[in-house]
Amino acid sequence: MSDASMPVKKRLLELVDELIAHDGFGSIRVDIRLLKRGQKEVIIDCGKQYRYVVDFEGSLEKQA
Repeated sequence: MSDASMPVKKRLLELVDELIAHDGFGSIRVDIRLLKRGQKEVIIDCGKQYRYVVDFEGSLEKQA
């Protein structure tokens, strides 16, 4: 995975740790949408929304 996705992974791990330590109910939802120019928008919803735009290599580009 690219270095561009590291902030997304870090935020997810932090949120999981917070939810496990929380004394009540919690949930996390992750939505990923394709954007133009080899990018994806990642939205993490856990009470607040965290939005990231991540560069990625499509499967067709890897095969070439």
